[in-house]
Amino acid sequence: MEYKVELDNFEPRDVFECGQCFRWNKEENGSYTGVFSNYVVNVEKKNNEITFSGNYKSVQEIEDYFDLKRDYKSIIEKLEKVDDNLKNSISYGKGIRILNQDLWETIISFIISANNNIPRIKGIIERLSKTYGKKIEYNGRDYYTFPRPEELSNASVEDFRKLGLGFRDVRLYETTHSILEKKINLADLYNIPTLDAREKLLELSGVGPKVADCILLFSDLKRFDVFPIDVWVRRVMNELYIHNPDESKVSKKEIQRLADEKFGGLQGIAQQYLFYWKREA
Repeated sequence: MEYKVELDNFEPRDVFECGQCFRWNKEENGSYTGVFSNYVVNVEKKNNEITFSGNYKSVQEIEDYFDLKRDYKSIIEKLEKVDDNLKNSISYGKGIRILNQDLWETIISFIISANNNIPRIKGIIERLSKTYGKKIEYNGRDYYTFPRPEELSNASVEDFRKLGLGFRDVRLYETTHSILEKKINLADLYNIPTLDAREKLLELSGVGPKVADCILLFSDLKRFDVFPIDVWVRRVMNELYIHNPDESKVSKKEIQRLADEKFGGLQGIAQQYLFYWKREA
């Protein structure tokens, strides 16, 4: 199936390289191919037209996953008024669009991301999917779905260790069984306030405050009122706003308070522009 649409504020590189996802890879022609749900999709931009080609079943699935119906132009116009710092970061990454990724996959992906680098994260997730997911043959190549909790139910800590998870092997095992045993019902998270959902996520093994905020922002929970803080975000917030000569002394609480004051309910999107600009530019 193929779907073509003209879109402002959608740049494949910005979407797939901004740190929110790990299953999209750049092709020789500059397009990106990835897997979500049971589908393989290629995303290519020529001029201002985006082409989504793949084995998906409906345009609705593409619109939902890529959040195509959200008015990013209005969001950008609002954030650009905050100050010149944010305006400059937006001008660099204005093609970012935050995906509606599966909640379970996002939880596991960001547990794997802890103290890790993107190539290694992608490698681990690919091996996990190839070992426990379902194979999809598309355009002469093999792809694999992200395994559901049930598909990981018989995997041991040692099995995960063989995939290169390191210290995260126990965390993946414990979180998988927390979900399987209904200690946390993921469906409930969609219907409760952000802070309550965050507290529930923090009960999962391997989920700390930063990982919880990433899950809230990058999954289909889609909470824009969080502000994940890592080394890059601490650095950019200190350089632009706080100006402490010793960056290590800048507290997350201070950064969070500043983000709440400056960016309102859009701090999650503001974070992505600032993070991407600081890391890439």
